[in-house]
Amino acid sequence: VKLRERLLPLCRKDPARLGPVDTDLKHLFQSWFNRGFLMLRPIDWNTPASILEKIIHYEAVHAIGNWDELRQRLAPADRRCFAFFHPSIPADPLTFVEVALTGEIPASIATVLDPDRPQIAAEDADTAVFYSISNCHKGLASVSFGSFLIKQVAEDLKESIPTLKTFVTLSPVPTFAKWVAGLSKPARARLEADERQALSIIEEAGWAKDPETAERAQEGLLSLAARYFLTAKRDDGQPLDPVSRFHLGNGAQLHRIMHLGDASPGGLRQAYGLMVNYLYDLPKVEERHEAYADARTIAANRQVLNLLPARAAQTSITDASAETAA
Repeated sequence: VKLRERLLPLCRKDPARLGPVDTDLKHLFQSWFNRGFLMLRPIDWNTPASILEKIIHYEAVHAIGNWDELRQRLAPADRRCFAFFHPSIPADPLTFVEVALTGEIPASIATVLDPDRPQIAAEDADTAVFYSISNCHKGLASVSFGSFLIKQVAEDLKESIPTLKTFVTLSPVPTFAKWVAGLSKPARARLEADERQALSIIEEAGWAKDPETAERAQEGLLSLAARYFLTAKRDDGQPLDPVSRFHLGNGAQLHRIMHLGDASPGGLRQAYGLMVNYLYDLPKVEERHEAYADARTIAANRQVLNLLPARAAQTSITDASAETAA
């Protein structure tokens, strides 16, 4: 795995010579790290410190600054963390997911990470929120474990905490700002008035800190986000957004787009504060996975569909609002 981590940047410089080596390694890893070999283990405050140090180091979505912050994510009764391990490297996680047990779907990451939030007993929760998923080894890039991890954790949580009814993510939108910046002048001219207004507002420094200004940008930003998620595609027909491709490919539904769900500097920089809920409706996960794999069909809640301007193209979209579990 370390070998491939060193190899990948060299492949980009000399793909003709080194590409076949990477292909062979990736093929081997897909066999060696088959789901049948992976071990799912809970991570909690009693986990050995050597592994907890790695959790701090590998956290890729919401940085863990110190041991106190790690304790806040692992020790409370309404928090869970699970990781996949391989028998050959049992002390080094491959990927892990952090879960918040809540009484509702949170609208922002700040409420989840707030150290002073009201804590609840696990049996009082009806929603499991997957708010951070981190892959730990660069050498295992494109060897995906995350889909297995989320589905397995959701099934295990449902069995151990029967009160849980809703399983959702609280996901970042890592390439939205890049997509907005790449809109051409003709494309911007065809936008709706509220979308153009939002574009002018987000160019102002400190716009998100003023409640009135942020509210004026909200409608246009959400409309732009609906265009991004539902109509912006790669050449292979999949969405531009990598997080969207991951969850839709797992059989999730695009459930809700949240204005200022992440108002941190990083959240504003990559997505103007937007975050997304993907809903894992367990009885429908396989059906949605197959629809996406076969026809690139995007399962989307009516709440999201209604954000899309009437004139925008609406291809490869399915309205699953009646199936929504929350």
